Amino acid sequence: MPLKGSGPARMREIDRYDGGVGWIAHPDEQMQRASHAVVGENGGVWVLDPVDTDGVDDLLAEYGEVEGVAVLLDRHKRDAATVARRHDVPVYVPEWMSGVASELDALVERVHVDLGDSGFGVHELIDTPLWQEAVLYGEHDETLVVPEALGTAEYFLTGEETLGVHPALRLKPPRSLRRFAPERVLVGHGEGVLGDAAGAIADALRGARRRAPRLYAETVRSMLFG
Repeated sequence: MPLKGSGPARMREIDRYDGGVGWIAHPDEQMQRASHAVVGENGGVWVLDPVDTDGVDDLLAEYGEVEGVAVLLDRHKRDAATVARRHDVPVYVPEWMSGVASELDALVERVHVDLGDSGFGVHELIDTPLWQEAVLYGEHDETLVVPEALGTAEYFLTGEETLGVHPALRLKPPRSLRRFAPERVLVGHGEGVLGDAAGAIADALRGARRRAPRLYAETVRSMLFG
């Protein structure tokens, strides 16, 4: 299984609900890079950290016209510019996020809090020289999007976890996520949690440090023995 897929692939749809949908462009890759589209409070589609592939535009069209593309993690430029140019919309980047806008070959809009007129707010989660991450939250539909700090891909999880803290954050988990009480959480690696997301987040944060040794041991064992 490759770490990151490339070239033609048959995408796998994930996380479908009334207000949005997700996809994994390369289902066979280890990273399980997930992309999402959410519907704004007043309509219109907002595409988040997209990995482009055949069939994406047909999937987006089921939800309406694309109003914008957003990058929520400095490492998730992915195919944001390509998708934005194709739909003739800007790429939205948090105003405090550096080293992203200049690398996007598309019109860029900087975001303070509000993602256009979508009804979604963009909130700073991590801002360090090595890691800049924002989360997206919509009070109108109780959806939280966390691009990296939480995930459900295999390397995020240990034991009975349904949602896990990123391995690099296990010893200092982002407890500011507790201020959100979402019905669903969408993540940048793996499928989201579409019910009782607040409970899953609380469990992930509460057990992050305690379960870290087990996760690290499982990771080393997987690397050594496949």
